[in-house]
Amino acid sequence: MKITIKESPKYEGQEVTIGCWLLQKRGSGKLQFLQLRDGSGFMQGVVVKANDEELFDVAKGLNQETSMYVTGLIKKDERSSFGYEMEVGKIDIIHEAEGYPITPKEHGPEFLLDNRHLWLRSRKQHAVMNIRNQIIKSTHDFLFDNGFKKIDSPILTNSAPEGTTELFHTKYFDEDAFLSQSGQLYAEAAAMAHGKVFTMGPTFRAEKSKTRRHLIEFWMIEPEMAFYEHDDSLEVQEQYVEYIVQNVLEHCRFDLEALGRETAVLEQIKAPFPRITYTDAIELLHEKGYDDIEWGEDFGAPHETEIANHYDKPVFIINYPKAIKSFYMEENPEDPRTVLCADLIAPEGYGEIIGGSERIHDYDTLKQRIEDSGLSTDDYEWYLDLRKYGSVPHSGFGLGLERTVAWLSGVQHVRETSPFPRLLNRLYP
Repeated sequence: MKITIKESPKYEGQEVTIGCWLLQKRGSGKLQFLQLRDGSGFMQGVVVKANDEELFDVAKGLNQETSMYVTGLIKKDERSSFGYEMEVGKIDIIHEAEGYPITPKEHGPEFLLDNRHLWLRSRKQHAVMNIRNQIIKSTHDFLFDNGFKKIDSPILTNSAPEGTTELFHTKYFDEDAFLSQSGQLYAEAAAMAHGKVFTMGPTFRAEKSKTRRHLIEFWMIEPEMAFYEHDDSLEVQEQYVEYIVQNVLEHCRFDLEALGRETAVLEQIKAPFPRITYTDAIELLHEKGYDDIEWGEDFGAPHETEIANHYDKPVFIINYPKAIKSFYMEENPEDPRTVLCADLIAPEGYGEIIGGSERIHDYDTLKQRIEDSGLSTDDYEWYLDLRKYGSVPHSGFGLGLERTVAWLSGVQHVRETSPFPRLLNRLYP
């Protein structure tokens, strides 16, 4: 009977066959311990010399990443975090791997990125991708269960949602086009048809940044909600983040253990989250000796980390200055210098994982903001139409998938959170 490693606890005491690869092996004169992986999980296979000397010799000669079918008895193993192992009775080699470049020794990041197509097989990278997958699944579960519909936004666009020149330019036949930096504007249009929607897809930023928080290509989850004001959106955001964190804790226990992730800090991520205004955050930073930033300037990574260190949960920084935020954000009626927006800052130095705002819903105000931002009203005519025909208050936000994966898995660089990361000067493999 062929099964997967993940299914093996259901077959305790039975003989089964698993298609797998050899991750590592160790042994003595009497036993060979094979660390097996099959994509669903990891398990140890034990070959006993006294049971079958010929099989023992085969196991002893196996190379790392050799593919094979192993057949044996599933037994409990309380010393293993997985809880089960296989007493191997038969090995059928499919392909004998030789000279696998990623060995158990330490390798530098550039070497590992050059071999990303192979590095994905390692235990820790497998765990990070499992956590990423769970976040994606939990995102769909949460949003679908709360009445959202998925809308696919285009990747090729003729304008920039963020109003920035840091775009990847291409030609669309005889027209200029750009790779999308956000699906938000299209999600707003869809929200006027369906009420609550979300987009999820790749976005691109031509930023020449080498920080551990930035990728050139990354994935965004962007809900938009008609009839939702700013505070309504904040409640959805904190409920959503709590949901995905608790789901990762429930479904990715082995992966968090493999990464050495301290789970106690994640267990306390429960709504509601604290909130601090941008103005109060500036005052806090000044009290802590950060004289390099003044009101009206955007926060850098050290500033966000200092603010986050004052809380044991993610913290909303709300009401940023209008001048440093995007043209579509609604003005704060209590302080016209600022807008109704928020960035959600993760603990432990992982920085902003969500940016969101209430959107301007008045036609004349939005048109003026587009012009003040130096953008072409012709490019945004369709976007302005949304304010001409049944405009309503609406809000939305975008969660960066890779930064969220980094935070929950505890890895220090977002390059490990994308299957095939695109970094400055790296387009291979």
